[in-house]
Amino acid sequence: MVQKAKILLVDDRPENLLALEAILSALDQTLVRASSGEEALKALLTDDFAVILLDVQMPGMDGFETAAHIKRRERTRDIPIIFLTAINHGPHHTFRGYAAGAVDYISKPFDPWVLRAKVSVFVELYMKNCQLREQAALLRLQLEGGGQGVTGALGREPVALLAELSARLAAVEEQAEALSKQLDDESADAAAVATAAHLERKLTGLRRALDALEPGTGGASAPPL
Repeated sequence: MVQKAKILLVDDRPENLLALEAILSALDQTLVRASSGEEALKALLTDDFAVILLDVQMPGMDGFETAAHIKRRERTRDIPIIFLTAINHGPHHTFRGYAAGAVDYISKPFDPWVLRAKVSVFVELYMKNCQLREQAALLRLQLEGGGQGVTGALGREPVALLAELSARLAAVEEQAEALSKQLDDESADAAAVATAAHLERKLTGLRRALDALEPGTGGASAPPL
């Protein structure tokens, strides 16, 4: 059974959290609530999340401050953050969101379909990342052990498994490219640029790690994902 990804929902208003859960329930992932920045940081100490939906306007620690803490932690700095806000103070306010480390900045009321589609891309990327980590670790063991002992556990030859991993990654790359085109069609603002850049960095790292496992490239020393 494939483990579900966790999505962190951060908002001080229960009705907003309920609305987010209704929108994202169709993704069939694990939705975790946090009613404050402090509660979100506590959840991030123990659990891994595919993406964080973070309200900007919260009493006490607001979304910007919460994001700053998230990005300062090595464990959580690479988790995508989507800012949600009920107000729009103009470009400066939006820029502050991206400066705090957000990959997207969505004003309420937002289109439920668009939000769900954007979150689903990050969930898919996270799941593929996890799968690739596990299978790459098994491949490294095989390469380091001279090809004995691991093939049986994998149920296939290393070359065939590499081909399968490459195909899986290619599917994610194609999906990310489609999202980038969709965002470009909608607008050429900073949200599209930030989202596309984040996906590109992640996928480039995954592709580099997989290529390093190809025979004759020193797979045992492949870079970490």
